[in-house]
Amino acid sequence: MKNAILYAPIMCLGLSLSATSSFAKDDKENLSKLGSFKRTDTGAMQRVPQDTKYAENLRTNVLRNIKMPDGFKIELFAVVPDARHMAVSRNKATVWVGTRKKTVWSVTDRDMDNVADTVEEFSPSVNFDIPNGVCYSRDGFLYIAERNRILMFPAAEYFMEGSDTVAVPIIKQGELIPPDEESYNHTARVCAIGPDNKLYVSMGQPFNVTPSEKTELYRKVGIGGMIRMDRFTGEGREVVATGIRNSVGHAFNPKDGSLWFTDNQVDGMGDETPPGELNRMPQMGMWYGHPYYGGGDVRTSEYKDETIPQELLDKYVAPQVEMIAHAADLGMMFYDGKMFPKKYHNAIFIAQHGSWNAVKPRGARVMVTFLDDDGNAAKTEPFAEGWMNENGVYLGRPVDVQQYVDGSILVSDDKAGAIYRISYQGG
Repeated sequence: MKNAILYAPIMCLGLSLSATSSFAKDDKENLSKLGSFKRTDTGAMQRVPQDTKYAENLRTNVLRNIKMPDGFKIELFAVVPDARHMAVSRNKATVWVGTRKKTVWSVTDRDMDNVADTVEEFSPSVNFDIPNGVCYSRDGFLYIAERNRILMFPAAEYFMEGSDTVAVPIIKQGELIPPDEESYNHTARVCAIGPDNKLYVSMGQPFNVTPSEKTELYRKVGIGGMIRMDRFTGEGREVVATGIRNSVGHAFNPKDGSLWFTDNQVDGMGDETPPGELNRMPQMGMWYGHPYYGGGDVRTSEYKDETIPQELLDKYVAPQVEMIAHAADLGMMFYDGKMFPKKYHNAIFIAQHGSWNAVKPRGARVMVTFLDDDGNAAKTEPFAEGWMNENGVYLGRPVDVQQYVDGSILVSDDKAGAIYRISYQGG
């Protein structure tokens, strides 16, 4: 609690949490070797034991508390330390899992009983730096968005049994954002492949409210926004959205190709305001309110007396859904599987991580948003709850939701260090 009390004034004053030096260890030599199919002699991959007392404790102490609609079942899929965003492969049913530390995990159900058999360190010959954002293309390319680099792993599904994996930096270290803007705050990137076959990356800005002297630079490079680029070369980079405070989840609607994203809003304005957001992008190049709005139509104290430029107002898009304040809506996905009942087809599932500073705790659950015939949000409600007990203590903190190969969904939890599988059993 003491750290939270100190942290809030720092953020609200708009003081920078950035650093001027690169966080990532220089690994150019290894990347050069990997690109030439040469070994690096890195050594064995870490492996996380699965059949342990800890795993049993998660089943007993966490999963028995989760409440869902009738017919649904939740089980432990894997113990994965610091599990954050996930990407599911095509053929091996491997799940790559990012973290906010220095490790990416490959999680594989080798006997296909819907429980992972191996959780192994992925490509330890690469020195990762906050490899939170993982995404996978239909033609077999894995992408990892770090704090200040984007790596492409061709044929990652077939180079995962050893420490060396072909790795290509399509955005080199220090070139995703200006190195002087590197920060330890709001730097968990996420990525997705769009219907235009380009790579889309969300990049949170590091402040509670962006100071005015930073806004021009941030809009230019896409900090506090979203960018896209050629997914093979990293070329043709363009900023496709601005005014986003800190989005840590986006996905494309498979029906109409529209891009949706969650956005975490300003702290320090009270427990119940401003709202979190679920947004839809009607076209590229729109503006979503920050730093003039703290969330929804709530003006920030830093900009309350400032006139919003007309050029921004002309591009402003209000949120589709105003979520409960400070619940920290993160990873999201559209459901297009066949396992769940028809009512969930094309619904949006969202992981609420939970508040870090609200006096009344909230979040730590999975939400579902149903769309109307026009593709707009019609109704949002809890889908899976119980990761917070009656005393407001987090038993777990959901980060991401992704569809598994059989039509079930996976939920990652960075507090418990686990991935859960939710299936429909009928009823």
